[in-house]
Amino acid sequence: MCTTCGCGMGATLIGGRALQRQHKPDGPMRFRSHDAAHVEEATPSRIIKLEQDLLAKNNSYADANRCYLLAHGIFALNLVSSPGSGKTTLLVKTITALNGTQPLAVIEGDQQTDNDAARIRAAGAPAIQINTGKGCHLDAQMVGQAMQQLGLQDDSLLLIENVGNLVCPASFDLGEAHKVVILSVTEGEDKPLKYPDMFRAADLMLLNKCDLLPHLDFDADLAIEYAHRINPKLQVIRISATGGTGMAEWLEWIKDGCRNAVAAKPEASFG
Repeated sequence: MCTTCGCGMGATLIGGRALQRQHKPDGPMRFRSHDAAHVEEATPSRIIKLEQDLLAKNNSYADANRCYLLAHGIFALNLVSSPGSGKTTLLVKTITALNGTQPLAVIEGDQQTDNDAARIRAAGAPAIQINTGKGCHLDAQMVGQAMQQLGLQDDSLLLIENVGNLVCPASFDLGEAHKVVILSVTEGEDKPLKYPDMFRAADLMLLNKCDLLPHLDFDADLAIEYAHRINPKLQVIRISATGGTGMAEWLEWIKDGCRNAVAAKPEASFG
């Protein structure tokens, strides 16, 4: 159960395999799901304690993920947004634009179906689907097991497409270098004010579908102003995955991150 919204996790599948549960991290890439905790009495103090325990446990898995990614020079991004913002289309266009110049892999998060993972594979990138059942977000344990199944290359890019939701994914660290929030111009300018935790947790906002602006009553400057009101340090790129606007800036941002991840990789020790 997620104490943020009360969702049930249901049967979680990673690449069609059931989530493997463990009581504690066992090595750098073994994890346990947060759905084993149960609310016995729904008192405020009990709920606060459960949420603290849940997030602390998730953070231990996230730390293990982050250590693995750092050691192998892998730049990981957690893409978050509302449903329909264009995350998957953006990923397909990104993979196509990189065109084999950067080794990469994708973790797809959805409640059901492997449709998005199939689209990613068709674009030429290895991808694994996490189906969260009734769950509304990915957690670090799920991502860790998906990383194991993917067999990530050193010095590569890992793109994680989270479940479409601007609430719960804000609270769950996956071990990523950055959260990237995608806001579509087909949504409202005030989304950052309505969902402040997500925009506060993100390091980059992609204002997507900007090719549609001439046809919409959407104030892009106001949306960015609201986002900066929540997070003054938030970087913003105006982008159109289909039209190409902003793609060069987005790709360069990714390449810079990949170069920095490789440069920060600890040197191997020889005994």
